[in-house]
Amino acid sequence: MDSEADTLRPVDAFGRVLSVTGAQAQVRFPVGGVDDIRATVGKFLGIRAEGALVIGVITKIAVEPKGGHGLAREEFAVGALDMLGEIKGNDTGKPFFQRGVTEYPMIGDAVSAITQRELKLIFDLSGPGTIDIGALQQDPSIHAYINVDDMVRKHFAVFGTTGVGKSSGIAVLLRQILEARPDLRVFLIDPHNEYNQCFDDRAQTMSPKNLKLPFWLFNFEEIVDVFFRGRPGVEDEVEILSEVIPIAKVMFQPNAGPGTSARRLVRNDPKSSGVTVDTPVPYRLEDLIRLIDERMGKLENRAMWAKYHRLITRIETARNDPRYGFMFDNANVGGDTMVETLATLFRLPPNGMPMTIMQLAGFPAEVVDAVVSVLLRMAFEFGLWSDGAFPLLCVCEEAHRYAPSDRTIGFGPTRKAVSRIAKEGRKYGVFLGLITQRPAELDATIISQCSTLFAMRMANDRDQAIVRSAVSDAAGSLIGFVPSLGTREVFAFGEGVALPTRLRFKELAPQHIPHSHAITRTSMDSARNVDVGFLLAVVERWRGATMSNQARTRPMNGGDTDDLAELDMMAGSEFSRLRPDAPLLAPVAPGPSPSIRKSATNPETFFFPVDDGKPRLRR
Repeated sequence: MDSEADTLRPVDAFGRVLSVTGAQAQVRFPVGGVDDIRATVGKFLGIRAEGALVIGVITKIAVEPKGGHGLAREEFAVGALDMLGEIKGNDTGKPFFQRGVTEYPMIGDAVSAITQRELKLIFDLSGPGTIDIGALQQDPSIHAYINVDDMVRKHFAVFGTTGVGKSSGIAVLLRQILEARPDLRVFLIDPHNEYNQCFDDRAQTMSPKNLKLPFWLFNFEEIVDVFFRGRPGVEDEVEILSEVIPIAKVMFQPNAGPGTSARRLVRNDPKSSGVTVDTPVPYRLEDLIRLIDERMGKLENRAMWAKYHRLITRIETARNDPRYGFMFDNANVGGDTMVETLATLFRLPPNGMPMTIMQLAGFPAEVVDAVVSVLLRMAFEFGLWSDGAFPLLCVCEEAHRYAPSDRTIGFGPTRKAVSRIAKEGRKYGVFLGLITQRPAELDATIISQCSTLFAMRMANDRDQAIVRSAVSDAAGSLIGFVPSLGTREVFAFGEGVALPTRLRFKELAPQHIPHSHAITRTSMDSARNVDVGFLLAVVERWRGATMSNQARTRPMNGGDTDDLAELDMMAGSEFSRLRPDAPLLAPVAPGPSPSIRKSATNPETFFFPVDDGKPRLRR
C-alpha cells in the first residue's frame, strides 16, 4: 500500500519545466493532456524538484505549435504556473506542506498532476483550531478548512457583487466561528435586516424597537450629527454646544450638590472637574436647553438671539421625534446606565447568546452613521479599557458606507472608528470583519489590514484591482478567475488558508438562509385593487411614524363611533361623500388639509376635506 513518503517519489511526468522566475515557472505538456489529466487554468500541478514537490497553479495556458497549421499531434501547450509552496519531508520522512519555495526547480524537471492524497496533505487542516466552511472546487470530496484564529485575530474581508451568495457565505463563516470559539462575542451590523433567522437562539436581535442607546453616550461629533440631522453643523451653534455640554454633565454629577447652578458652573471653569465634552457621563437635555436659554437671555444685542433659538429648536425637535426614541426616551430615568448598555450590546455575560445582530433598517437614515460610529467606538474602547478581557468580533455589512475611499464623503467619526479597530483592535481583543460589494469604494488602508480575503464573483475592473493589490500571495493573478466564479464559489487568500483556494461555501438549511425583512411585502402583481381605504391605511402609518405615542391618531377601525357618525351629518357642509370607485375630476388644492375619515355608518363612504363649502373631489 502507498505510504505518505510516496508523495515525494518520482512519477511519470506529463510535462517539463521550460523556464523559472522568482514566483513563476513556464511548463510545457502535450495538447489535450495525457490519459485522464486535463491541465487547464485553475488546476494545481507539482514540479519534482530536488528534495521537494513544488506546488503551483496554472493561471495561463496557450498553444506552442512546432510548425505548420492546425493542432498537430506533436504540438504542445505552454502554461504559466504560479509557485505557491512545497511539500517536503521532515526528519522522520513524513511529508508536510509549507508556504513559499526554498527548492526551486530546474529546466527540464518533471511536471505532474496533484493527486487527491497531496491535496489532502495541503488542505486538510482539520483540528481544534480550524473550521469547515465548504469544499474544494477542484475536488468536492476534500473539505475546505480555515484557521479560525488566524482569520479572526488578523481581521478578514468578504467581497462579492449582489446575488453571488455573499450573505449565505457570511452566515456559514459566523456559524462555524461560534461553534469553534464559544468564548468569542460577535457583533454584526446588519443594514438590511437579513440575518435574524440565521443563528437560531444563539443571537439577540437589536433594533430601534428594543435598543436603549442613551444620547449622552454619543461623543461631541456624533451628537452634533444627530442634532443637525446628518448635515454639517453651523459653526456658531456648534461652539455653543461645546461650551454648555460639559456644564450640563457636571450638573448631573452627584457631587455637584443641590445648590449648584448653571451660573456658578459657568463662572467656575467646568474643566476643573475633569469632565470634557466627550466624557461618557450622563446629562439632561433639560439642563442643556436651560443653559442655552440663560445665555440667550444675557445677550445685550437682541439680534444675536436667533442662533441660540435655532439651536434650542434643533434639540427639542430631535428629542420629540419618535424615531429617535431609542436615544431620548427615558434616557435619564435610570441614571447612569452605561454598564447595562454595554452588557446588553456586547453580551456580557452571554447567557447562551454570544452574538448581537444590530438591525439598521428601522433607524432614521440621517443618524445611521452616527449610531454605527457610537457602537464601533464603544466596542473598541471597551476592549481598550478592559485590556482585551472579552474578545469581540465586529462584522460590518456594507462596509464601504462607513469607511469610503473618498474622504470627502461619509461621516468622519464612523470612518475613524472602523479604522481604529482595523489598525489597533487586535491588541485589545477587538477584531474586524468587512463585507462589501464594492471594494473599490472601501478605504484601501483598511482593506490592507485584513489578512484573510474572500473574493466572490466581481465583474468590475476597479474592484478586482483593489483585491489584487491587497493579495500578498504569489497567486495574485488568480484574481483573473473572479468574474467566472459561480454562486457560493469564492477564492480564499491569506493567513487563514494554506494556499489561495477556490472553494464553494456550504449550503445552509432553508431556515438559516439570510433573507431581508426590511420590506415585509413585495409583489410585482398589480392585480390587487387599490382603493381609498388602502391609501388611508398607508397614510395613517406614514404619519404615525413621526408622531408620539400619545398624539397618534386612533386606528381607522376603532375610536368613538359617535364621533364618526357626527361626521356623517357634516357631509353636506364641510365634507363631501365619495365612493372608493369614484373618479377624481378636480385636483386637491395645495397646503395642509384635514384628515380623510371613513364613515361609521357606511364602510364604503369616505369624507374628504372641502374648501369654502365646495367639494374638491366629485363624482
